[in-house]
Amino acid sequence: MVTRWSSLVLALAGVSAWSCVSSPSAETGVAWRALARGMDLATIDGKTAGVAAGAKITVLRIDPAHWSLEIVGIGQTNESTGRTAKDWAHARGLVATINAGMFDVDGVTHIGYLRTGDHAQDRRANRYQSLAAFDPRGGAELPRFRIFDLDEPGVSLEAVLADFGSVVQNLRLVKRPGENRWGPQTKRWSEAALGEDVAGRALFLFSRAPFTMHEWNQALLTSGIGLVAAQHLEGGPKAQLYVRVGGVELDLFGDFESSVPPAEGNPSAWPVPNVLGVRPRGSPVE
Repeated sequence: MVTRWSSLVLALAGVSAWSCVSSPSAETGVAWRALARGMDLATIDGKTAGVAAGAKITVLRIDPAHWSLEIVGIGQTNESTGRTAKDWAHARGLVATINAGMFDVDGVTHIGYLRTGDHAQDRRANRYQSLAAFDPRGGAELPRFRIFDLDEPGVSLEAVLADFGSVVQNLRLVKRPGENRWGPQTKRWSEAALGEDVAGRALFLFSRAPFTMHEWNQALLTSGIGLVAAQHLEGGPKAQLYVRVGGVELDLFGDFESSVPPAEGNPSAWPVPNVLGVRPRGSPVE
């Protein structure tokens, strides 16, 4: 099946009038800091037209050959309330955590399909076209991490579920191989997102500075990080990223959305029901 998908995921559908395609290029102008084997950190300039000077995007790059991704949430722990990304990391022994995606008004239910191993936290698929998959069921021919576009011919939720143990469906930002799927808009917010680069590495992406999603996508696609696909995880004060590895600790969380101007900025991370976490694959952190 991977042969069929290998050609599909590289295909580029017709570009609409507002879409913009940026071909992944070699990493240029990005100062990566190695935190551990297969894990690097960078801060890129997010300044595009309409974005305030000094706006930065934090990028955590994760090689799935050395690090495993997992979904952690209250559906597994049976807790009544969520935790912050930092608290989820400390409780579960994870070196990094980010939102797993948006959740419903009940504060529990993920919006879209979400499954980890044999546990499906939400089987209600929706029209979101981005599906991140990991924990391959097959042999070495399957990638350890991949973001699929569900509107590509021959790609379906059922096909991905057959080959991957963990999947999370979210709102698409960038379609493979680098198509900005958001048109210009006026509303801006802090953003947490999941990406994939040209080498198949996972990217945890975060900015407290507010962006429109069109601006956000363009900043990433022109940054030199090699982004080919991305999905929205969370925006506003619920967006967060926590990292603790290689002598670095970051506890980042979003601000209030631009449509609700606060008297003061958001001072702390909010509890969330589900996160994507990272742990070393079969050995201590190097």
